[in-house]
Formats: sequence, C-alpha cells, structure tokens
Amino acid sequence: MSRTCLFIAAVAAALAISAHAAGDPVAGKQKNFQCMGCHGIPGWKSAFPEVYHVPKLGGQHASYLVAALKQYKAGERDHATMRSIAASLSEKDMEDIAAYYAQSAGGATVAGK
Repeated sequence: MSRTCLFIAAVAAALAISAHAAGDPVAGKQKNFQCMGCHGIPGWKSAFPEVYHVPKLGGQHASYLVAALKQYKAGERDHATMRSIAASLSEKDMEDIAAYYAQSAGGATVAGK
C-alpha cells in the first residue's frame, strides 16, 4: 500500500472517530426523555435532595455535558437522581444527548419536537 493510501485511510479513520465522538443530535433528541422532566422546564426548581435551580442544558458544550454525566455515573458528583439516570446511559447515549443539547441554544426543549 502506498503512503498516500495509508494517509487517506488514516484521515478517514480519524474523521470517523471524530464524528462518533461528537454524538448524534438527532439520536439525542430521541434519548432525552429522562432529562426533560427537570431540565426541560424554564426556571424549574428541584426539591430533592435540596431546593435549587435546575441548570439549563441547551447551549452547553457537549464535552462538558459528557464529562458531567460520566462523573455522575462514576459517583464523583453527588446527586442521587442524576447518578441513577447516568448509570443507565452508555457512553454513546451520553454523547448523543450532549450533542442534542449543545446544538439547542434555546435551553428548554421538548422531546420529539
């Protein structure tokens, strides 16, 4: 195989990995049903485990959202509900959901719309 062919194959592989790492916002839109109960209501406050404003997800960086979900899943962040939700997500689910919210700058969005 020539160097040119190897280079093209390496670039194609890198692009495929990069595309996968970015997540699929269309798939994320279908997977965000667990998020919508709290994060989809503008100005929502949660009363468990304490009263606080639920953070807006729309417009956040996808890498931040994936990192946060991984931290919840690993028990590094302390919120029982988020730990439970993150525990049920695969890394691909996290990437897809993060991609959906990253491209949704409006904040409150409704699943399936």
